[in-house]
Amino acid sequence: MSKENNFYITTTLPYTNSDPHIGFAAELIKADVIARWQRLQGKEVVFNTGTDEHGLKIYQQAEAAGLNSRDYCTPYAERFASLKEVLNLSFTNFIRTTDENHEKAAQEFWKLCNASGDIYKKSYQVKYCVGCELEKTESELVDGKCPLHATREIEIIDEENYFFRFSKYQQPLLDFYEAHPEFVVPSHRFNEIKKFVEGGLQDFSISRLKAKMPNGVAVPGDDTQVMYVWFDALVNYISTLGWPDNKKNFEDFWPAVQVCGKDNLRQQTAMWQAMLLSAGLPLSKQVLIFGFLTANGQKISKSSGVTIDPFAYSDKYGAEALRYYLLTEIQPFEDSDFSEEHLRQKFNADLANGLGNLVARVSNLLEKNNIRTELKPDTSAAIKRLENESGLNEYQFNRALQFIWQEVGVCNEELTAKAPWKMTEIADIEAVLRPLAARILEIALMLQPFLPLTAERIISQFTTPQILKGEPLFPRLVAETEVK
Repeated sequence: MSKENNFYITTTLPYTNSDPHIGFAAELIKADVIARWQRLQGKEVVFNTGTDEHGLKIYQQAEAAGLNSRDYCTPYAERFASLKEVLNLSFTNFIRTTDENHEKAAQEFWKLCNASGDIYKKSYQVKYCVGCELEKTESELVDGKCPLHATREIEIIDEENYFFRFSKYQQPLLDFYEAHPEFVVPSHRFNEIKKFVEGGLQDFSISRLKAKMPNGVAVPGDDTQVMYVWFDALVNYISTLGWPDNKKNFEDFWPAVQVCGKDNLRQQTAMWQAMLLSAGLPLSKQVLIFGFLTANGQKISKSSGVTIDPFAYSDKYGAEALRYYLLTEIQPFEDSDFSEEHLRQKFNADLANGLGNLVARVSNLLEKNNIRTELKPDTSAAIKRLENESGLNEYQFNRALQFIWQEVGVCNEELTAKAPWKMTEIADIEAVLRPLAARILEIALMLQPFLPLTAERIISQFTTPQILKGEPLFPRLVAETEVK
């Protein structure tokens, strides 16, 4: 298959210092929709995710637990990997930054940047947020603390480390941004990073003293230093493709579409791109910057202690219902508040009373009246319609699902208005039900990127010669206590 028919998408790699939260689950689900959408268009897709297992934060927690860092991270890595089944995801690659092939790739990447004259050593003192694993200027702090991790004390790093010549790439980055006006989505995030780069770039530290923080990739040629977590972690986007050994796979699929939260804007759209320029490698294809999830107005994050467990919600409501809620009620590029009450309302109104009721009523009437349909799925036509009318190409997942549910509503209204259950002639009943069955099949075809298991069930049900009612898709919820 030619490179034009290949597509690569990757999420960020979360730290494995605690269980997954709903914010990262939402990021994975959005990436999964894009991956499935590309597959439906005939693309061969690589979909990457994984875990980031280096850095001071994990080292401190592993040391407190009496474990080496990889052993400490393994149970968490397994939990993140299990999201594939829990959320009905289709990722193809799962990389851990403690994998041998990744550490080798990070070292090779370092050597390329060094050969470009972009790595040097100096002594420095800086304020550092362990929660962000980032250096902080005084202007970024509030009352001496990082606003994203207000419960953590800012640490002072005073040592000799290696630095990357970020400042060298101010103009090359601005030139790249100018030549690629769709590089960062949404546009206001693109304007934000352009303003940041225009303001001047400061070289940043890319190593730590091994004696103080041994949890890292060894710096080539200097056994007293390990790589700074951000430098090595970003390399996962190409190491997962087998770079540098598997050059064909790398060249076939790189560059990637990357997805991340707005707190990753600087790292993904400027730091990583400058590193790629230094290494002489193509820059990323596009970076999508999603908004935060909040709970009662507070950002959901492991560091803040505000978490919502995606395992519990998937277990209670089902993965498809959770996917539907996170894709319809959570704005793709702006902050949104998670509410179990709203999830339950969407479940009953849209899934049970809307789609589920439509499928049940039409299939029941077809079976009851022994009407054969023999429908043939036309995936390409359904996908083309969704592409042209829904805004999915602009990553507006909520608008795309709103468009599909408008179709569900129209079908339900037509079924109620024509009331084929009151008719006595089979020909009259067929005249109502056959077109509705065809439209339900089209709805299912359009649902494939969003609710893959639901779509599969409907497609299977409505492509048999004799459509049978089957089990309810979404049994209506009764009032009960919320997930705790």
